[in-house]
Amino acid sequence: MPSKNHFSTLYLSAPDVIELVQRKGVEACLRGIADYIQSDFLRWGSFDKSARVASHSRDGVIELMPIADDQTYAFKYVNGHPKNTRWGLPTVMAFGVLADVATGAPLLLSELTLITALRTAAMSAVAARALARPGARTMALIGNGAQSEFQALAFHHLLGVTTLRLFDTDPAATAKLQANLQGTGLRTVVCTSTAEAVRGADIVTTVTADKTNATILTPGMLVPGMHINAVGGDCPGKTELHADVLRQAQVFVEYTPQTRIEGDIQQLPADFVVTELWEVLAGQHTGRASDAAVTVFDSVGFALEDFSALRFLRDAATELGMGQPIELIPQLSDPKNLFGLLRTHNPLLRAVA
Repeated sequence: MPSKNHFSTLYLSAPDVIELVQRKGVEACLRGIADYIQSDFLRWGSFDKSARVASHSRDGVIELMPIADDQTYAFKYVNGHPKNTRWGLPTVMAFGVLADVATGAPLLLSELTLITALRTAAMSAVAARALARPGARTMALIGNGAQSEFQALAFHHLLGVTTLRLFDTDPAATAKLQANLQGTGLRTVVCTSTAEAVRGADIVTTVTADKTNATILTPGMLVPGMHINAVGGDCPGKTELHADVLRQAQVFVEYTPQTRIEGDIQQLPADFVVTELWEVLAGQHTGRASDAAVTVFDSVGFALEDFSALRFLRDAATELGMGQPIELIPQLSDPKNLFGLLRTHNPLLRAVA
């Protein structure tokens, strides 16, 4: 509960968050965010949930992602603009807020561009721990752009993946990924096509950026026991999997009403059966039916994951003594006299008084 006489919001800038991740370490942040996500998904029924609100344009989308439990409200502002690299901007940019439900007072304002990449990768690993075959050590990584390093490291640290089979239509992206993964212990194999990359892979992660109905993965590429982590298809009109891949697999989602609009399952009828991941984590539904089953995590990104990431950030910043207090909300000696702020600070109004 904020002080009666003064209230400030903790602000974490982009440099603050970079320093926070560097001080704690990428592995510790991935593990921490994954733990917070797992904990919050196990409280699924405690949250007031809704699909994100999206404003689509020719070149991208801007979205608001709200969620709350009975104590804390959170939202994330995030965009997705695949052409942004032409202008020297990330394809995804984000910031987020944690607020006190009892008062509405904003407790935390933070950059979330870097943290969105970490939380997306952590979410993928949480799902794969529940759905992939134990002992999976080889992953195909299709799409080697801004999210790829985070996915690679999450699967390496949280699942024990040791070999990556890489493909991207842009060879420079793959070279960038290889350079960034040097010294991590991951073995990388550069492939010339998606079909070559998935050959021998226990897990396939697709994380492409184009806002199109693409067929990155086709039924002929499936093998028994494969787990597919479909990350790139995350808005209407943007898919990565052939519809028959979904029909031949067990499909798991975050929040069904949102995924039916945005995920790869947008290609299929509304009665196509999917399972929400929280049910598996809570032991209310079986995950993989057998070692031979093909599982798909149709990931679109859900607000609860950002809630978890913001909680992690707040706790980590408190632990490390980081962030700056900012007066995002006016300080009022009389909460009923908002106009009084203008009379106090404007010399012309003060003169009239």
